[in-house]
Amino acid sequence: MRRRDFTAGMLLAGGLGALALPAWALDLSDTDAASGVRAALERGAIAAVGLLGRADGFLGNPKVRIGLPESLEGAAKLLKTLGQGQRIDELVTAMNRAAEAAVPEAKTLLVNAVKSMSVEDGRKILTGGDNSVTEFFAARTREPLGVKFLPIVTKATEKVALADKYNAVAGKAAGMGLLKKDDANIQQYVTGKALDGLYLMIGEEERKIRQDPVGTGSAILKKVFGALK
Repeated sequence: MRRRDFTAGMLLAGGLGALALPAWALDLSDTDAASGVRAALERGAIAAVGLLGRADGFLGNPKVRIGLPESLEGAAKLLKTLGQGQRIDELVTAMNRAAEAAVPEAKTLLVNAVKSMSVEDGRKILTGGDNSVTEFFAARTREPLGVKFLPIVTKATEKVALADKYNAVAGKAAGMGLLKKDDANIQQYVTGKALDGLYLMIGEEERKIRQDPVGTGSAILKKVFGALK
């Protein structure tokens, strides 16, 4: 087992001098470091699912609230001037409710991804910057979660009157190069945005753990992330 080199590298990468560290931090093993990252990611993933997979988890959170693609805002404004404002609002609400309904399906896949994380994965996450957590989860779970989310999103949006109109207008916009192909279908658009919001919130939860590892009440999180403070 390699000891010290993993932790020392993480600390130096974070701009901290080894001489300022307590002795126990220098004895942190690769295994402990990886265990700490796994614990942080699992806790963050479960917390994010809990925050988003409930009423107003998306709709009430401006960081992840799903709105219409910018290229369709013009069409939405036109519809509002024609007295269709309520229907636009219903569509946006349905999009966010669909995401809220889908997110709980992510828990098992996210936890399994964390459990399969290697020491090298842990190193990349600790040194990879603000997007490292998102990149880790997206690489391992985005495709299978998309498969799980899509039918749930479809069921939640197909009852909305404007859903078909969205697809018709968005399809034309995509054909003219005004909209990304993935955004031309409301079900695919909402699925993608739901995943983006999920990964964003996992990253935020993980950063909270880094900032206050003692407050987590976890010995391994205190040991690993306390050494980085």
